[in-house]
Amino acid sequence: MHAAVRLWARRAAAAGLVLLTGCTWPGFSSDGAPPVSRAQLAVSPADGAQGVPVDGAVKVTVAQGRLLDVRLTDDRGAAVPGTLTADATAWTPDARLATATAYTLDATAEDSDGQRAVQHAGFATVPPEHAFVAFFTPEDGSTVGVGMPVSLRFSRPVQNRAAVEQAVAVTADPPQEIAGHWFGDQRLDFRPHAYWPPGTKVTLGLRLKDVEAAPGYLGTQTKDVHFTVGRALIAAVDLDRHLMTVHQDGHLLRTLEVSGGSPEHTTYLGTMVVSERFEVTRMNSQTVGLGDEYDIKDVPHALRLTASGTFVHGNYWTDRAVFGAANTSHGCIGLADSKGGNANTPAGWLFRHALVGDVVEVRGSHGDRVSPDNGLNGWNLPWAQWTVGRPTAVH
Repeated sequence: MHAAVRLWARRAAAAGLVLLTGCTWPGFSSDGAPPVSRAQLAVSPADGAQGVPVDGAVKVTVAQGRLLDVRLTDDRGAAVPGTLTADATAWTPDARLATATAYTLDATAEDSDGQRAVQHAGFATVPPEHAFVAFFTPEDGSTVGVGMPVSLRFSRPVQNRAAVEQAVAVTADPPQEIAGHWFGDQRLDFRPHAYWPPGTKVTLGLRLKDVEAAPGYLGTQTKDVHFTVGRALIAAVDLDRHLMTVHQDGHLLRTLEVSGGSPEHTTYLGTMVVSERFEVTRMNSQTVGLGDEYDIKDVPHALRLTASGTFVHGNYWTDRAVFGAANTSHGCIGLADSKGGNANTPAGWLFRHALVGDVVEVRGSHGDRVSPDNGLNGWNLPWAQWTVGRPTAVH
């Protein structure tokens, strides 16, 4: 078993929500709906699955197309080899998966016309019987934005919070006050009072081995996780003006024209943190209860902001006159892009500059404030509330 595992907290925090998210622009295309691949990808297990069996649970198939690429990697980035059928319609791993480990699965397929479809899933395998582990984010050795919290998702409900709190420490160089906050009985996040200063080096110390989180469930981990805070990139979105201003270390880099959520599907307001980056992903209205309104399988340059499916992403299927002029999406923040993703478009530029942990601050006259536990967005909870009943502060 791996000594430690990590899995972004939204996968367990938003049960039933998968990466096939729902926010796009209906009715504004200058040339009709975008071409949709006929290739029908099916990935098992579903995105966000917990307690996945280590044998026989992982499979990728495609109908009306062929698989081009399948990548299964563990929490350390190590690839799991697999076998593709002769007709390139199915893939399975060759080896038994490790217990209590986070995995990511990415598949790409194409139909006979060369139109591609992609699908992503992140999941965690079952812990050993009566074991208790913490899935953590960010990754060990990563460089992140100034808004990145330390987020722990526990494999079992925690009844003995005091014992777990004593076994977890988050420290920073240079030193600063850091406090933890529980979201339910399986998630514990840590952050400082304000955004991390650029260059801060943060260490998460897990000393959970033999800690009893609940009767009969003992921890297995002794692990230090290190990450570095990079430059301070803050993107401020004004939905009323349809503009995004991007500052780095206090200096304006660029102003971008955007389109946010329509009056019927407003964009969340508040401070949101980029939690995942995808050069291309799929967005499907069925996953957010909007029926068959759309299914776009190659949305470019996507930056996830919430567990419930809010992204900043590129849009190639809408008339460019919309950006900077109208809010027309199902809740996402869109920037002009090209099919396949172009690094020189507004969306491509932002994607190239963005890190996981960067901050997007959204304001507007309409919309609900994002919940602090919807993604990695604890900054929306005032410090006085964040520290109520908190674990002992660490420095």
